[in-house]
Amino acid sequence: MMENRMKSMISDRVKNSKDSLTLSLAEKAKTLRDAGESVISFGTGEPDFTTPGYICDGAKKAIDAGYTKYDAVAGVLALRKAISKKLRDDNGLDYPPENIIVNSGAKSSISVALQAILNPGDEVIIPRPYWVSYTEIIRFAGGVPVIAETQKEDNFKLTPDELIYAITPKTKAIILNTPVNPTGVIYTLDELLALSEVLVRNKILVISDEIYEEFVYDNHKHISIASLNREIKNQTILVNGFSKTYAMTGWRLGYAAANAEIIMGMTRVQGHTISHPSTISQHAGITALEEKSNTVDNIIRMFDERRLAMIEYLNKIPELDYIYPESTFYIFVDISNILNNRKNIINPDTSFGFSEKLLEVAKVIVIPGEAFGMPNYIRLSFATSLEDIDEGFRRITQFIERY
Repeated sequence: MMENRMKSMISDRVKNSKDSLTLSLAEKAKTLRDAGESVISFGTGEPDFTTPGYICDGAKKAIDAGYTKYDAVAGVLALRKAISKKLRDDNGLDYPPENIIVNSGAKSSISVALQAILNPGDEVIIPRPYWVSYTEIIRFAGGVPVIAETQKEDNFKLTPDELIYAITPKTKAIILNTPVNPTGVIYTLDELLALSEVLVRNKILVISDEIYEEFVYDNHKHISIASLNREIKNQTILVNGFSKTYAMTGWRLGYAAANAEIIMGMTRVQGHTISHPSTISQHAGITALEEKSNTVDNIIRMFDERRLAMIEYLNKIPELDYIYPESTFYIFVDISNILNNRKNIINPDTSFGFSEKLLEVAKVIVIPGEAFGMPNYIRLSFATSLEDIDEGFRRITQFIERY
């Protein structure tokens, strides 16, 4: 007898995953813009300018030269050589080209790495607050995300004791993001050394997400955990990319560096999925690294000016508290006082509800803290013009007075 009830066409793994909390806000913002409304965005996770012209010229030259066919699964050799040089010059790391794989963005690097290292049920530690996609990427790879709690007095940076508390016999890896999205803080040398001692002792792999390494201010310096010693380097999968530094978000170009066994596994996964990223994007990446001159320095100076402008506005709003941003282009803002003391009881008491109301009334987009596991916070991006920062905070100030 035929079964009347059709089985689900998608897997439980997909059904149990979560959409991005920002999607509904993005859709509402689009509706408002289509209706002619002026919407200010402090939500974007990408630089607000186009890819530098010299990189685009490199892509055009690649097309004219016929670099439009299949290439090596691990990536164009010339790009891997350029990345190897970059890691040596900028990070003090020796990764030969055969220890590097090029992926379709840093998100793809993390996804491919997790598929290569995880067995079903393996646990991956993520410090809270965390980037929105980490938990779901782990689940798609058959792993179990384990959230490690952090404290505000530590600027939400993971301590060795908090790390130890999160470790179980099933722990396989940790995702460590520094500079940190969403808080904009950086792990210091001493902090990384203390964490690495625990990780080496417990033989835990580290996926080190370093995508924001160039966006560092106030004479702070990014340090890769892989650069500390031979033992932690062997346990580290360093992840980086071109999206943020070179405004190449749409080019989908990232990379990972690791020991030979892990790179072999990642290459096998990638070979059966995407084959390799666009060869045109890869040749643009070569140009980005080899001909960058002072382009990146100018970009960082511009972002620092915007950062200081946003901090100045935040300091004028006593109801708000925030984590001081040493890096990235984000500020993580505590809105607990506003939620707990809202003037109108019908106003929602969650950051997602606050963000919805802010968009509806003031036409300003922010990212609610629920996306990062922190329901009393919002994330503001200063990847926008000074004019938009001025206007956006004028609207936010008026909104908070009525909220």
